[in-house]
Amino acid sequence: MSGHVTDFAGRVVVITGGASGIGRALGEAFVRAGSHVVLADVEKARLEETVHDLGGTVTGVVTDVTDPDSVEHLAEEVYRRHGAVHVLVNNAGVGAPSADVWDTTPNDWRWVHSVNVFGVAHGVQAFLPRMLAGGQPGHVVNTSSGDGAVNPLPGASVYAASKAAVSTLTECLAVQLAGRGAPIGVSLFLPAGGLLDTGLWTAERNRPAGLARERPRSTPSITVAQLVEAAAAAGRELPVQPLDELAATVLDGIREGAYCISVEREDAARTLHERADRFGRGEVPTIPSGHGILDRS
Repeated sequence: MSGHVTDFAGRVVVITGGASGIGRALGEAFVRAGSHVVLADVEKARLEETVHDLGGTVTGVVTDVTDPDSVEHLAEEVYRRHGAVHVLVNNAGVGAPSADVWDTTPNDWRWVHSVNVFGVAHGVQAFLPRMLAGGQPGHVVNTSSGDGAVNPLPGASVYAASKAAVSTLTECLAVQLAGRGAPIGVSLFLPAGGLLDTGLWTAERNRPAGLARERPRSTPSITVAQLVEAAAAAGRELPVQPLDELAATVLDGIREGAYCISVEREDAARTLHERADRFGRGEVPTIPSGHGILDRS
């Protein structure tokens, strides 16, 4: 990739979904690297708490990534304060209850895709024209998932479809920027390595009333702590991936100019090869046992 960022000291970094989970871990990592970090999140109280905890050069802007005007306001605020953006991380994400496709509801699709897909598109639309006009080296990271970008988990069709869309959007963006010789790199970030203790598991706390599920979910929500406890009671240990390690992987990937950033990139490549072979034989490419610990949970 041309002109990718290799030094984060003094750089301006914007992270959506930055108040908790992976977003917060990324914020911490960029602060340690000397960056000016702007965290964007829809949860005002949690955002204020995180900004206070991280201190230093961290600021926060309450942002609803589903609303293009809200994301445009974020961009205006960042450029007003800092005059540039060098790294944009489109990280905000949610997930609907697991269900067969015919048991999902229209609002499941509207809500998840408005955050996971439209949120990424809105971030690109608001920031990329400004980053291109600035002419400085930059980088865009879009958080996707192996569930969709590599091998979908059939029970999570809504989420998997949204992350497949993010993967395709990101690939198109990378080719487009490279084609015009822009000094802006692009990365697809696939968090992996174990269970991820993030707010995704309880994302419905932020689900808008207007996009409430049209009928009650058939399965109860569950947290990582509950999964680990249940596994322990059954004599199994479920690994939980430290989020700070994922964040460090993202910074390293940006420095290297890597398109795909993942702690399990080689495993993902092998899975994609197997899926391609299945596809070539005219079979459904999904590998039922290709989701690691989730296959045993």
